[in-house]
Amino acid sequence: MPAIADEEKVPTFAELGLPAVLVSALVRQGIEAPFPIQAAAIPDIMSGRDVLGRGKTGSGKTLAFGLPLLARLSGRKAAAKRPLALILVPTRELAQQVQTNLEPLGRGLGLRFKTVIGQTSMFKQIDALRRGVEVLVATPGRLKDLMRQGACDLSDVEIAVLDEADHMADMGFLPDVTDILDSAKPGGQRLLFSATLDKDVDVLVRRYLNEPVTHAIGPVDESVATMDHHLLLVAPKEKSAITAEIANREGRTILFARTKHGVDRLAKQLTQAGVRAAGLHGGKSQGLRTRTLAEFREGTISVLVATDVAARGIHVDDVSLVMHVDPPADHKDYMHRAGRTARAGERGTVVTLVLPHQVRSTSAMTRRAGINAPRTRVTTGDSELVKLTGARQPSGIPIEEPIIPERPARREGGRGRPGGRGRGRGPRTFDREGGNRRQGGEGGRGEHRSYSSGERRGGGPRTTGGSHGNRRGASYGGDRRTARTS
Repeated sequence: MPAIADEEKVPTFAELGLPAVLVSALVRQGIEAPFPIQAAAIPDIMSGRDVLGRGKTGSGKTLAFGLPLLARLSGRKAAAKRPLALILVPTRELAQQVQTNLEPLGRGLGLRFKTVIGQTSMFKQIDALRRGVEVLVATPGRLKDLMRQGACDLSDVEIAVLDEADHMADMGFLPDVTDILDSAKPGGQRLLFSATLDKDVDVLVRRYLNEPVTHAIGPVDESVATMDHHLLLVAPKEKSAITAEIANREGRTILFARTKHGVDRLAKQLTQAGVRAAGLHGGKSQGLRTRTLAEFREGTISVLVATDVAARGIHVDDVSLVMHVDPPADHKDYMHRAGRTARAGERGTVVTLVLPHQVRSTSAMTRRAGINAPRTRVTTGDSELVKLTGARQPSGIPIEEPIIPERPARREGGRGRPGGRGRGRGPRTFDREGGNRRQGGEGGRGEHRSYSSGERRGGGPRTTGGSHGNRRGASYGGDRRTARTS
């Protein structure tokens, strides 16, 4: 029988059985009372039960699984290359978000963390694993690369968490996920958190969770009460101007476009109109993506333009408006995009720009999502547009300087100078266990490009060298580009 949280009387973190050190660390961060899903799930996870958590984005599930995981590992030490806990997530941004939330709390318990994601230094990840990591936060592609190279052994993993399992299924990661879970310690604790349990996610539940306790906080497809939805009917010739006026509103705003090219084009149009905006998609380097999110959180930029997949790791407070510049493909994408606002009880607005030929399909999509979104015909500068979105006329003065410049990637090692061996090839490193020699470095011509199941180019990995084990393109892991790229 599913366990349902009692929202009327919520116990304190201390009453849930968390160590005093952890409770004190939460208080220092201003976190004094658990969210409903945390109050529901923490006792069962602390007792070692497998847990299936269902809840909308922003419901507090990271701490729901993270706090008891830290408590159970308190004071433990991992052997070299053999982490004790694994948190598997679909995107790099979400991996970094999980580590940002949990690592400061785990530090007081003596726990070491490492994030393992694509487009970041594999050498540093291998080095950290060699020194010992208790909690590993990873995307499937890069983790599979490290496992193949003998740099990571999951046979000591006692607690394995799948976060946003539905998104991993949507992105085509399930073959990698099953391989990873099959490599974890048999009989270990399994925690799965997902907004939906349809199709492939249900397969994971039945295969890997042993008599799980289910905690569902409200219907996951239910519209958030603090979120307002509107369909804005616009003329094609006015769409760009209306977009700029809404983007120039006060407050933190996220705009969604359908493609990477569309994101870049829209971000450029907005900066030309005088709006401090920046784009986020999978075609940008990880360093630039990280800096873009940091600038958005800090308020240096007020408008983020993103694709669906890139936005899966965006968990930023105080986003007061989400705008679908391009209507999403289906109702699930609509709810995912909308979930970037109205988080943790705050109010938020979701608007969709609808061209005449999109009215029927967009209305049908919102009905499938269970959303009552009134239609309003708007033009540039009219009072109704201002009332619904806070739109303002942009200055029209282009922002000339790069808001977030792309920094050249820093290469590692070498013969006393950056870039390593001549012509920027980067340092050679040798995998002692696998006997594989590879080119190191992170950028330019010296970047170590290893293409794997996580992210392939040219039809898959190419290996050469026979007994010498020289690999030309072993792993460039992280988020896939073969499934749904951002």
